[in-house]
Amino acid sequence: MDKKRILLIDDEEGMCRMMEAVLLDSGYAVKSYTRSVEAVDAFQAGLFDLAVTDIKMPEMDGLTVLQRLKEKDPGLPVIVISAFATLDTSIQALRRGAHDMVTKPFEPDELLYRVKNALHHNQLLAENRELREELAGRFDFSKIVGSSKALMNVLETVKKIAIRDTSVLITGDSGTGKELIAQALHYNSPRRDKKYLAINCGALPESVLEGELFGYKKGAFTGANESRKGLLEEADGGTLFLDEVGNLPLNVQKLLLRFLQEQEFRRIGDNTSIKVNVRIVSATNADLLEGCRSGEFREDLYYRLNVLNIHLPPLRERPEDISLLAAHFIKLQNEKFATQIKGLTPEAAHALASYDWPGNIRQLRNVIEASMAMEDSDYLTLPVLSQFIDIQSGASGQDAVPVTAVPWAEDYAESLARFEMEYLKQLLQKAKGNIEAAAKSAGMNMATIYRKIKKYDLNKEDY
Repeated sequence: MDKKRILLIDDEEGMCRMMEAVLLDSGYAVKSYTRSVEAVDAFQAGLFDLAVTDIKMPEMDGLTVLQRLKEKDPGLPVIVISAFATLDTSIQALRRGAHDMVTKPFEPDELLYRVKNALHHNQLLAENRELREELAGRFDFSKIVGSSKALMNVLETVKKIAIRDTSVLITGDSGTGKELIAQALHYNSPRRDKKYLAINCGALPESVLEGELFGYKKGAFTGANESRKGLLEEADGGTLFLDEVGNLPLNVQKLLLRFLQEQEFRRIGDNTSIKVNVRIVSATNADLLEGCRSGEFREDLYYRLNVLNIHLPPLRERPEDISLLAAHFIKLQNEKFATQIKGLTPEAAHALASYDWPGNIRQLRNVIEASMAMEDSDYLTLPVLSQFIDIQSGASGQDAVPVTAVPWAEDYAESLARFEMEYLKQLLQKAKGNIEAAAKSAGMNMATIYRKIKKYDLNKEDY
C-alpha cells in the first residue's frame, strides 16, 4: 500500500523537525517547509493526502496558507496548529476549511491521533464519493466506449449542453445508445444528485401512459383506489427521459406541451395544478418533422422538445469503434459467466469491422453474447460469428478498419489503458503541458490529471 503523503509547514525549525521525525517513524511520507510562502508556491493539487500547518508564521500566516491550499485542492484535509487557540481563531480556521486544530504544546501521540483521524475521515469521504461515482459511473463520459471522431464530437456536445438546463432531443437509429447519452446528460448536470427516470412512450397504451406521466387522484377512474404520483412529480428536481417520444398519442402531447410551457400539470381527476422543476430529455429514431407534416406530431411540441439536439451516428459511420465495443462486451460477458475468452481471431475481427450493423451497438452486443455462448476455443472465431451475422451480404461499402488497429491478444483493460494514455498525451500536447488548461479542456480536475500522469509514468518530453 502506498504511503500517505503529508505536507508539513512550521517556521520553528525544531518543532518542524520533531513533527517530521514522528510522522516518518509512523510510516508516512513527509515533505516539510519552514517557509510558508515557499510551501504554498510549490504546492500542487493531488500531491498530498494531508497538510499540517502552524498558524502564527511570518510572511504568510497559517490561515492564509489554509485558504491558498484549499483553493488549489479543495478536497485536501488540513490540520492547523496554534499556541494561541482562541475561539475566534478556531472559527476562522473552520470557516476556511480546516479539518482539525491542535494546540501547542502537544504530545507526539496526539499529533498522530489527529493525523490518523483526518486521513481516515478523508478516506471515508473518498470511498463515499467513489461509491456514488460507481453507481453513476456507467453514465460517465469515460464509460462510453469508443474513440472515433464522430463519437468524440457527440461527447463534446454532451459536455457543453449537460449544464444547460433546457430540453434536449436525441436522434439516431435504433440501437445507437440514445438512453446512455440521456443518462450522461443527467449525471454530468447540476441535477446529478436528483432522480433520473425514464419511460418508453411506445410501450404503453394511451390511458396507462397518461397516468404514468401525470399520476392520478383516488377515484379518478375504475381501479384508482388511491392517489398516485406520476413520473413528472417523482422526477422533481431531476431529469425525465422520454424514449420513443414520436409515439406519444396526440392527447398526451397536448398535456406535455402545457407542462413544458407552464412547468405545471394536473393529475388525472384532479383540479389542482402541481408545479415541478424537471428537465425533459427525449429521444426518437423517427423523423419528427415528417410527423409534424402528417399531423401525427404537434409542431409546437417538437420545437419545445428540440431546443437542443444531439444526433447519434450509426455504428457503420464509426467503424473504428467496433473493435473497442467488441472488447468491452467480451469483458462484460467474461465477468458475468466467469469465462476466459481472450478476444477475436483476426478473421473474426475483420468480419466485425466489415459488417454494416443495421441494429447498431445493440446488435453488436447481442452477437458477441451469442457467439461467446457457442464458442469452444479461447478466441471468438469466424465460423461461430457467421452463425449470427451474414458475413457475405453484410459487408460494408466503406473500407474496413485494419485488424491491427487493436491487438486482439490484449484484454479490454489493456486496450483501454493504451487509448487513455494516448488521449492524455494528446490532451497535454494540445495544452502545451499546462496541467490546468488540460484539465479544464477535458472537464477533469487537476488531481485526476496528475494521478494519470503518474499512473502512466509520463515525462514532460512525452507531451
